[in-house]
Amino acid sequence: MKPRSYLDHNATSPLRPAARAAVLAAMEAGGNASSVHAEGRAARAVIDDARQAVATGLGVRPDMVVFTSGGSEANNLALRASEPRALIVSAVEHPSVLAAARADQRFVAEIPVDGDGLVDLDRLAHMLAAAPAPVLVSVMLANNETGIVQPIKAVSDLVHAHEGFLHVDAVQAFGRLPVRFALLGADLLTLSAHKLGGPLGAGALVVNDRLKLDSLIKGGGQEYGRRAGTENTAAIAGFAAAMHDIDAKLLPNADLRDDLEKRFKAIAPDLVVFGGAAPRLVNTTCLAVPGLDAQTALMGFDLAGVAVSSGSACSSGKVARSHVLAAMGVNDELAAGAVRISLGWTTTKDDIEAAAAAWQVIVARHRARRAA
Repeated sequence: MKPRSYLDHNATSPLRPAARAAVLAAMEAGGNASSVHAEGRAARAVIDDARQAVATGLGVRPDMVVFTSGGSEANNLALRASEPRALIVSAVEHPSVLAAARADQRFVAEIPVDGDGLVDLDRLAHMLAAAPAPVLVSVMLANNETGIVQPIKAVSDLVHAHEGFLHVDAVQAFGRLPVRFALLGADLLTLSAHKLGGPLGAGALVVNDRLKLDSLIKGGGQEYGRRAGTENTAAIAGFAAAMHDIDAKLLPNADLRDDLEKRFKAIAPDLVVFGGAAPRLVNTTCLAVPGLDAQTALMGFDLAGVAVSSGSACSSGKVARSHVLAAMGVNDELAAGAVRISLGWTTTKDDIEAAAAAWQVIVARHRARRAA
């Protein structure tokens, strides 16, 4: 049987061997990290080592790292448990940020983006001037649907000039871009293990000392009192192992992504690459052909043994219009055809060949239907 080509790393990246080994070892060892006996101390040592690994990877102190169940919880913790009097978020944030902000009485506004998906810095400046201080601004480093990279340092400079705080969702960026907490100018930063090739069920929020953070989950005093509940030692261990295992030689390069786009364009000259003129993650492309529905394209890819997705994979498997593309001003018909292809540590040239072959069939069938 021909092996499938997995090109949906922005949804979740396959578990790295080192992460799998770390998860299994921690599960076999057992122990509650809050217990004082030998088994508990061993579990605590696993978490402490993992915290150090995450901290080292970001250039921060270990006590600044709060482990969570994933990126969505970390985003909610950042927005809902922090002290600022107002919230401003970009219009292209992950749903966990947008939903958390819109449900909060402190929510002020969404920062618009231009046709390339980049935040409008002038509008942000006006919003900051009008909002009650202090304000918390949330802008993601790289978009999960389009891969567009935001000018975070410029955003940080604006926010801090108004004595505000900046939250950066770096879930998609870490491991694909250099991410150092201090260089970004962030006060809060979100990570998720399974985007790196770690296990599902682990994430982290990095917290700057200048920002007071309460706990959303009440109970014990775990995670320095900022996230109660017995830690998921196995998932945390796998998180750290995945970070250790990240190697530039194992990550996709822009040549693979660019080759894929070139092949797709040759097959369908009317292809549109969303945000193609903006800085993007080298692993991500979001594209469409006018009149070709995303659901039809996804079925074609799947039947050909190629796993891709339609925009975000965080909507219970539903294919709905992308709020990201809507914010970029993309019309409904074109947005309805958006397909996201995201490469990762397992991607090879053969996967690109398989995707191009599948695309050839999908487009040919689309042209034939329209001609009939």
